[in-house]
Amino acid sequence: MFEQYPVIVVMAPLLAAALCAVVRNERWCWILALSVSFTSLVGALSMLGYIDGEAGFISYALGGWIPPYGIEYRVDTLAVYILILVSFLATGVLFYGRQSVRAEIPENLQGWYYCMYLLCLCGLMGIAITGDAFNAFVFMEISSLSMYVLIALGRDRKALAAAYQYLIMGTVGATMYVIGVGLLYTVTGTLNLVDMGERLNPIMDTRAALAGMAFIIVGLSLKLALFPMHLWLPNAYAFAPSVTTAFLSATATKVSIYLLLRYLYSVFGFDFVANHSPVPAVMLVLSLLAIFVGSFTAIFQENVKRMLAYSSVAQIGYITLGIALANGAGLVGGLVHVFNHALMKGALFMLVGGIAFQIGTVRIEDMAGIGRKMPLTMLGFVTGALCMLGVPGTVGFVGKWYLAVGAIQNGWWWLVALIMISSLLVLVYMGRVVEIAYFRERPRGAVELSEPPKAMIVTSWVFILACIYFGIDTSFTLDTAESAVEILLAPKP
Repeated sequence: MFEQYPVIVVMAPLLAAALCAVVRNERWCWILALSVSFTSLVGALSMLGYIDGEAGFISYALGGWIPPYGIEYRVDTLAVYILILVSFLATGVLFYGRQSVRAEIPENLQGWYYCMYLLCLCGLMGIAITGDAFNAFVFMEISSLSMYVLIALGRDRKALAAAYQYLIMGTVGATMYVIGVGLLYTVTGTLNLVDMGERLNPIMDTRAALAGMAFIIVGLSLKLALFPMHLWLPNAYAFAPSVTTAFLSATATKVSIYLLLRYLYSVFGFDFVANHSPVPAVMLVLSLLAIFVGSFTAIFQENVKRMLAYSSVAQIGYITLGIALANGAGLVGGLVHVFNHALMKGALFMLVGGIAFQIGTVRIEDMAGIGRKMPLTMLGFVTGALCMLGVPGTVGFVGKWYLAVGAIQNGWWWLVALIMISSLLVLVYMGRVVEIAYFRERPRGAVELSEPPKAMIVTSWVFILACIYFGIDTSFTLDTAESAVEILLAPKP
């Protein structure tokens, strides 16, 4: 059974999605989606134990075709790190969001919603596990097409425009990616990522290889919403259903970052990227712009989901800053922040979804006085804000600490100062929400408020407590990230 786990974690969501499309009963579709997501999580955790205990990676040859001639599912420490992240978030969001889906999605579309959710999970898990360049494109399209639907099902009519904007930019990104893969295939004759890396090693400075590298980096940068290619993200997060926003913000961009890391260091090679290409310098500039422009823009938002969306643009900048530092500590900081930001932003969007469920709006001004009416929700929000700020003892501190260490290793003390200054901007835009929620009165005649349903508040607090736990006990995130960085920085044969 164990040797089938690599294919089970991908095929189970795909088959369950097909079953949901046939059944379309909200109750049974939710149970099936939750069960399959949990099964994928168990499979990912089991593979992590095997990799740590007996082998450096797991290779699964689909159809018995031995790589590089057939499609390979290859699970190493980095891949299983992302698999655990995606399946854990998918399970948590489903447990959280059933009542939110009932409130925000028309009854006749709720079964289809879970169908699309499972397809999205299948695509994201497939991107993380596949060792084939074109197969990654196929899974990218599966996840993207289902995401467009998940966004468009929002009750706000602006959700349709947001989904269309995401579709256009996502299609451009995917097209650039597949053009890059085609160029690399012409010079290597293979689509297997490990084999492609070995064959590119002596010819990496050729024109076709460099062009392929450029297309792939730009295409994936669109997918991960790196500034200034982030324009699809704010509207997608702001107008999508609350469950979609929580899942999308915590997983989609993280998987694209994973794929970019896989290409930069496993395929193109750390030595070439760091020492013979402009990638680190360009990433440094774009990352700093993302951090400061995203944070400043968040300050002036009136929609709390849109504010958190621009905050995500800034947090993605911290992750790509780890790539720009081009050293072990920086990459560890970036990878740890991938996991930690997913927890923070997933928790915050869940809490905001609970607020929207109770008051029917996500405008910051309409949140006046809810701190006394929804104390657990707002306490969770304040804790999440402290995590985003990077207070010691929270997950937000861990990644920024290692980024600062990476900057010091490069002798860039000015960058340490910028990281500290940018963190204070979080205090400004999150502080606006806290001030309105606690220090302003509810309008006269406003409906009486209470906490969201138990499933929503309990799940949100599980993620908030995880933000504290993984900020204190960093053994899983740091050890796994350090092992993954060793794989990424290993010299190419």
